[in-house]
Amino acid sequence: MKKNANPLPLESLHVMCVDDERQLREFMQEELPRYGHRVTTFADGASALAALGSQSFDCALVDLKMPGMNGLELIARLRESAPDLQTILLTGNADLNVAVQSMRLGAFDFLEKPCKLRELETALLRVADKLALVRQCRKLERQVEAQTAQKTTALVGSHPTMQELQRIIQRVAPTNSTVLILGETGTGKELVARSIHQQSTRAAQAFVAVNCGALPENLIESELFGHLKGAFTGADVDRLGLFEVANGGTLFLDEIGELPKAMQAKLLRVLESGEIRRVGEGQTRRVDCRIVCATHRDLPRMVQEGQFREDLMYRINTFQIQVPSLRQRRSDVPALAEALLLRVRPTAAGQGSYFTEHVRERLQSHTWPGNVRELANVIEHASVMCDRLPIDIEHLPNHLGQPRIAIAPQTISQPEILSLRDMEQRMIEAALERHHGNKTAAAQELGVSIKTLYNKLNAPPDRSAA
Repeated sequence: MKKNANPLPLESLHVMCVDDERQLREFMQEELPRYGHRVTTFADGASALAALGSQSFDCALVDLKMPGMNGLELIARLRESAPDLQTILLTGNADLNVAVQSMRLGAFDFLEKPCKLRELETALLRVADKLALVRQCRKLERQVEAQTAQKTTALVGSHPTMQELQRIIQRVAPTNSTVLILGETGTGKELVARSIHQQSTRAAQAFVAVNCGALPENLIESELFGHLKGAFTGADVDRLGLFEVANGGTLFLDEIGELPKAMQAKLLRVLESGEIRRVGEGQTRRVDCRIVCATHRDLPRMVQEGQFREDLMYRINTFQIQVPSLRQRRSDVPALAEALLLRVRPTAAGQGSYFTEHVRERLQSHTWPGNVRELANVIEHASVMCDRLPIDIEHLPNHLGQPRIAIAPQTISQPEILSLRDMEQRMIEAALERHHGNKTAAAQELGVSIKTLYNKLNAPPDRSAA
């Protein structure tokens, strides 16, 4: 291979050179760094494939004829393990059939040995151009996704608590501070996390959300940190963890209070070091992703009870945001209801009034123990039941479709005014109000199971009382 005294400046690539000729490997290690590239050489395909578990490469220079696994077989295996890796086949025979076959297997280019260094430079330049184009396309895709998400998940509300929430988000979003979002179930904690991401310098990168309470305990480590092929039963291929998927962007750990104690220690180590270790891997990998956590649980109480690590609580609580419940901002219900209706029924935009006055009154008078999530379900139900706007009382779910009998507490003792069903419903609503919408606590106070409580909340109104 001929040398060139005037190397061209190229974008730096990590090049894998796989060739059984020691002289050629040494030549690549000597010459390609002069063009700004990093080179790692391998004498056979098996060692090259093994290296993919601990290193990442941009381009592979692969010799066609090698003992054991030949170049075409290696290109096919590399394609399976690292789809973004660009491969260039090197062969001593100018065989058009081999070139066509290598391209079908996913090779980027085909060079005849001994190739001139200028030809290799040109091929690497085209590899760099392609990788830059791929990164740019993915960046644009993420920007479009972020803009779409911002339109469909924007926080809605003009209540003073929401104005304060927006102000806090604008303050903390441009930083890299770890954020802990607190609030009842269904208040929109993930929307707050997305809003933080969309207003940050990482908005063009990935936003990855994971519900810690929904992950099987035996797979949590693999889901978060990834694993190598063969690390455990069922690990058939190498897999990226969510930390790596979110690299450069934001990782949202929802329901952080549900994370087992063993994983809390490993998460703390990652947050402090910025390094992860895939399951089955000896080396660590650096990651750069912003961490936003959320929970509806009382973390200080969990610390006192030994259920949550105190050091982890302080580590994720660099900045704390409290999301208000819907009953704390009932004046926002009409605007929220309209936004939720347009999300499930976008063709309704500009069609006049969306709700009758009776429906507006009913929505604002409800206590909304399930918060925004409950309101979203109600609006979706009403949209399905309503053929033409505006939505009226009969389109609402049963527990909202019939008016409640408003009575003073002292009149509960008058059985001729309330039916047993109405009295029971009144007691349930009062318990939910006292426990701020916490159905588990309300069920314990009433002496019923959580399943019974849900059944009673969703039961149709009592029509037998006249």
